[in-house]
Amino acid sequence: MAPHPPPSGHSKGDYPWWLVALVAIGVVLAAVIITNDIYAQVFRTVFNGVGVTIFVTLVGFALATLLGLGIALLGLSDSVVLRQISRFYVEVIRGVPMLVLLFYVAFVGAPGIVAAYNFLTSPLVEAGLSEPVMVRDFSLMWRAIIALMIGYSSFIAEVFRAGIQSVDQGQIEAAKALGLSRYHRFRFVIFPQAIRVIFPPLSNDFVAMVKDSSLVSVLGVSDITQMGKVYASGSFRFFETYSIVTYIYLILTIGLSLALRQVEKRMRGKDRR
Repeated sequence: MAPHPPPSGHSKGDYPWWLVALVAIGVVLAAVIITNDIYAQVFRTVFNGVGVTIFVTLVGFALATLLGLGIALLGLSDSVVLRQISRFYVEVIRGVPMLVLLFYVAFVGAPGIVAAYNFLTSPLVEAGLSEPVMVRDFSLMWRAIIALMIGYSSFIAEVFRAGIQSVDQGQIEAAKALGLSRYHRFRFVIFPQAIRVIFPPLSNDFVAMVKDSSLVSVLGVSDITQMGKVYASGSFRFFETYSIVTYIYLILTIGLSLALRQVEKRMRGKDRR
């Protein structure tokens, strides 16, 4: 039997009234920012951190994606040792809270990296060809980016693993029969099909990193949250400041979610064609 079409009221119920409400609230808040000097000043101050937030998110997510893909490929390797290394990494990193990981990388990992670098370059330093690196030379922003990269790579690795394993095994065997190398099988057969499964959860992780980038403020990195924290502590206008901080984050996350949802719909449309 052919399925019954949904009732006419169903499509009306699916109309994104939530988005209409959010846009209306956003317009009202924008009007308040324009007309109220206090809110305008808070907005100008906090908005100075948007560039840092975007930079940390884009760089951190790009590095996390590359590392996550590498960890996923290790987990799908024919070698038992490589698979166990991948599993160990994923389970350990996923079990550590992001804030703890941020502190660990910033105050334990970074000094360790600097000490290792100075040890390896000690012959050059003794020869006068190089200068030793100080821990303070290691930017706090890059410490935060590395922490986000490590933390998110474990989740992204699982996303890649699930997506790659969703590809029909028969197609992989057919690619082998055609004589395609492992790289070409991945490049032309596995990945184009897996990306359709990978993209939705990967885009969710991207939006999540925009929010988690606020954690870098604990290191004093001048992102949106840090700029708001500094302004609020000096002016004691906590309501106005954190309302603006929330407003800016909502613009970033909801706008990004809607854009990524459109990309996902286009990918589904191409699949149907």
